[in-house]
Amino acid sequence: MKTRNKHIAGYLLALIMLIGVYPIQAQEETEDYFTVSGTVRDEKSKRRLEYVNVSVPGSNIGTVTNSDGGFSIKIKKSIFAKVVEISHIGYLNEIIPLKNTDISGYSVMMTPNANLLDEIIIRAREPRYIVEEAISRIAKNYSAQSSLLTGFYRETAQKGRRYINISEAVIDIFKTAYHQNADRDRVQIFKGRSLLSQKKSDTLIVKLLGGPNLSIYVDVVKNPEILLDKETLSYYAFRMEESIMIDSRPQYVISFQPQAILPYALYYGKLFIDKERLSFTRAEFNLNMDDRNKATEAILKKKPYGLIFRPLEVSFLVTYKEREGVTYLSYIRNEVRFRCDWKRRLFATNYTILSEMVVTDSKEENVSGIPYRLSFKPNQSLSDKVSDFMDEDFWGAYNIIEPTESLESAVNRLKKQ
Repeated sequence: MKTRNKHIAGYLLALIMLIGVYPIQAQEETEDYFTVSGTVRDEKSKRRLEYVNVSVPGSNIGTVTNSDGGFSIKIKKSIFAKVVEISHIGYLNEIIPLKNTDISGYSVMMTPNANLLDEIIIRAREPRYIVEEAISRIAKNYSAQSSLLTGFYRETAQKGRRYINISEAVIDIFKTAYHQNADRDRVQIFKGRSLLSQKKSDTLIVKLLGGPNLSIYVDVVKNPEILLDKETLSYYAFRMEESIMIDSRPQYVISFQPQAILPYALYYGKLFIDKERLSFTRAEFNLNMDDRNKATEAILKKKPYGLIFRPLEVSFLVTYKEREGVTYLSYIRNEVRFRCDWKRRLFATNYTILSEMVVTDSKEENVSGIPYRLSFKPNQSLSDKVSDFMDEDFWGAYNIIEPTESLESAVNRLKKQ
């Protein structure tokens, strides 16, 4: 059986004291571009939709909406894009027509897609068999050559509802072909910035070790030992759920939960599999908290002496997007909630770490690997490697995940400190 030393996904939490940060210099991208921004809502309920895919058809350019449903995408004028496509799980795709000029405040209303699969046909198939078939087709459905992705990564740490750490970066991600293992897959920080609380009461700073490597560790299709290892599927019970549409394509929805007791924590969640291609398009999963000691071992690297740590929730969302018959990594989100208590203190404190990465561009021609000496290491923390949150035009032409209103307010408060 394969080792599970990677624990939760290969990276861990570190609860340490506040230390200095160091700047990273990067060359600016100067190509002329225009920007399209707006908000995505449900047509019926008017609810703002989060994590909606925003992309330019026929290109590799993309981003996602934030938790407020807002988005902003920068498009190179040289590609003469005609439309921006908006797609989300369970909705019909929408488009925004383009004229190579800025568009702001665009309101996108998405219509729920009620065209579901024939439930009789779906339920006639064994859900574990469908998962195994999808695993066997990974080499066929996903990229068969090395690729260099450009991504935007953000991680935030909150103490209660107050932000104490905000770190962001544009990253390069080298991925080998999907029929190969991830040993040579690496991440390099191209440009980043960080903002830490300077309050004395926030001397306990929560950090993710290897955070930008989220794009390597949590790619469950490329890293099958996390969830999709055929040798460990027997540890889980699978169940067919109601079908759904993604990008106007019918999907199997298969839930899973642990059915074995092991020395380490397992997961529960849902897998979304394209019915026709049998490709994984989405994975939602949580770390099982039934045994808090196992959950703690999975995510905690180190902590100060005398601190009592209690994990509350560890959740993941991984999405993939098809382009010209090949499926590619699109977006990863990870949320970790836990409680810290010092001995002989009256009240405990809740913390939340949220990290997310969206692939904003990619190429497969003439790509080379990232040297180990330049790569972001598993034992490094992004907030220790970047600084400078004062430049309003810091990102230039690079696509990012738009900050929410609450995050923008937090940045302004931390700057004043």
